[in-house]
Amino acid sequence: MTTHLWRPYTQMKHAAPPLEAVATKGTRIRLADGRELVDGIASWWTAVHGYNHPHIAEAVSRQLAAMPHVMFGGLTHAPAERLAARLAALLPGDLNHVFFSDSGSVAVEVALKMAAQYWLNRGIAGRTRVLAFRGGYHGDTMGAMSVCDPDEGMHRRFGAYLPEQIFCDLPCTADQTEALDAALARHRDTLAAVIVEPLVQGAGGMLMHPPEVLATIARLAARHGLPLIADEIFTGFGRTGTLFACEQAGIVPDILCLSKALTGGTMTLAATVARSGIFEAFWSDDPAAALMHGPTFMANPLACAAANASLDLFEQEPRLSQARAIGARLAAGLADLRGAPGVADVRVLGAIGCVQFAGAPDLAALKERLLARGVWVRPFGDILYLTPALTIAEADLDRLIAAVVETVRENR
Repeated sequence: MTTHLWRPYTQMKHAAPPLEAVATKGTRIRLADGRELVDGIASWWTAVHGYNHPHIAEAVSRQLAAMPHVMFGGLTHAPAERLAARLAALLPGDLNHVFFSDSGSVAVEVALKMAAQYWLNRGIAGRTRVLAFRGGYHGDTMGAMSVCDPDEGMHRRFGAYLPEQIFCDLPCTADQTEALDAALARHRDTLAAVIVEPLVQGAGGMLMHPPEVLATIARLAARHGLPLIADEIFTGFGRTGTLFACEQAGIVPDILCLSKALTGGTMTLAATVARSGIFEAFWSDDPAAALMHGPTFMANPLACAAANASLDLFEQEPRLSQARAIGARLAAGLADLRGAPGVADVRVLGAIGCVQFAGAPDLAALKERLLARGVWVRPFGDILYLTPALTIAEADLDRLIAAVVETVRENR
């Protein structure tokens, strides 16, 4: 296997060789050595319909034959037009202005840029910072890193290089709510926006909060006249049991970021969607008021075709009820680990199950034990989590749950 690849989140000097995947199908990954693994994390939560879904594959194949890519500056095409209209119809309120990009981190970068320019276009200077929440993760590019948890996150070493932001705890208690309100009041004249991961802080440790907390954040942001950015890159498209997590709190953010499951895990695509009030600040006779951003592969026709096919499946097949059924099965299957030696917490929301250890586990040993049980699960930090495809068969889900339970018990 080549030594030229620089792998993600990996200390290359002493990393074990990666496993070579040669094929995928449904919820299975086949390796070069002949093993077949049940995928418990749907390739970083993207493959919501399972791998190689024929409806998506056919749509991409048709688009490939017609037009794999065309620049989006000065040109448009039907897959992007249709996808934007469908997203606008699905999202709550007047979230109806869709800017496409090519990854979740870039979607966040665009959202931050939109928020900052929103104020500049209104003639208000000095609003350059963002209020974010401890435990959060929003991506690996520079602006996105600046709104990730500054102390516990993987980007803390870059503090001197990043824009200085404001951080608060999620308002889960009365004191935390009061502290957030005070911070928004104190920094209001320098803040451009508030950003939050609705209901679940994913890469921060699958940290979950109830809809009431999200509603409180939206209420306080509105009270102080600040746009709210909802990062639904992880939570969007059924992962929490509703199509979008914001629905559960009954809120309409001013800007919403989507990626990961947008194309059903087929290829990279992202969207930053703004409400009319944000978009109108850019609608001007002044050319300088335009959003000067344009990823080369934005609105890639192949990716838009895949995303449209993925939305077809959400319309035609019972994905949300499947997500809720997965949640019920995860809750029942992981319940015995509550209070077990070495286990600090067990959390389930929608099609997300998480076991948090009381201390830092030996991640390499955990991965090997999981592989020995024929499953592909990637624990990180102090958690072991499951985010399977929403189409996973009960037998495969039970196998995943059993592998997690047995592995955790061995870890005592």
